[in-house]
Amino acid sequence: MKTTRLGFDQSGINNAQSILFLHGGGGSSWSWQPVIHLLQNSFHCIAVDLPEHGRSKSITPFSMDLAADEVAALIEAQAHGGQAVVVGLSEGAQVGVALLARHPHLVTHAVLSGALLRPLAGSRMMTPALLRWSYNWFVKPFRNTDWYIRWNMRASVGIPAEYFEQFKADFQLITAEGWTNLMLANQAFRLPGGLDKVQARVLALAGEQEYGVMHVSARDLAAAVPAGQAGLVRLPGSASLAQSHNWPLNAPELCAMVIRAWVLGLDLPAEVWRL
Repeated sequence: MKTTRLGFDQSGINNAQSILFLHGGGGSSWSWQPVIHLLQNSFHCIAVDLPEHGRSKSITPFSMDLAADEVAALIEAQAHGGQAVVVGLSEGAQVGVALLARHPHLVTHAVLSGALLRPLAGSRMMTPALLRWSYNWFVKPFRNTDWYIRWNMRASVGIPAEYFEQFKADFQLITAEGWTNLMLANQAFRLPGGLDKVQARVLALAGEQEYGVMHVSARDLAAAVPAGQAGLVRLPGSASLAQSHNWPLNAPELCAMVIRAWVLGLDLPAEVWRL
């Protein structure tokens, strides 16, 4: 049996289909627990800490290929039947795309939201020197400043206030090297080759209020795989861009419904609009 170096938690039904959850950049496995709570009575759920995050902090330097290979080892070691449904958000969705390209036989279905696959405006300016400068100005001085951390979790990443302690713990783990590695990997990631050979059913999503490049990226991913579909997720009320991007944590019931429907071949909820 394969072994894994990644930190992870698992719960759910012993003989049920495995779902592997991949968190966004700067976060860790806790961010999927509200969704897992709604699915663990029907599935075997695995929530992982990606390289250079959480309990996997010592696995460095972060890259999409490294993360995909480590996740592949985890699937082979822990997923029932050596295959899994893969669910990812943001950088976790990018890792999911890399996993599909590098280890397609390990994935039966995928739900990937917010995978940036095209350049953002100004991304060419993100050099290692600039990223280290931004860390020293906007992260390092505020690692113990609760008001700043609360503002950041709301305005930048759209995380509800009740998860402050978990977010603070992740925020305080960020290093200059980790910040730089993550941001460079995120901004440089593009559609890899080989996706035309993927047999998994892939649902590529973006939040309705996200930048247009995220909507285009979802369409790109859906078009690149034979069994792909793209959609926009509409949250009730006036969701911010950050909340729309981080919609699984703002609407865990909806997220669980989307995952269940995609895995079981049911109609997607009305909140998911086809792109």
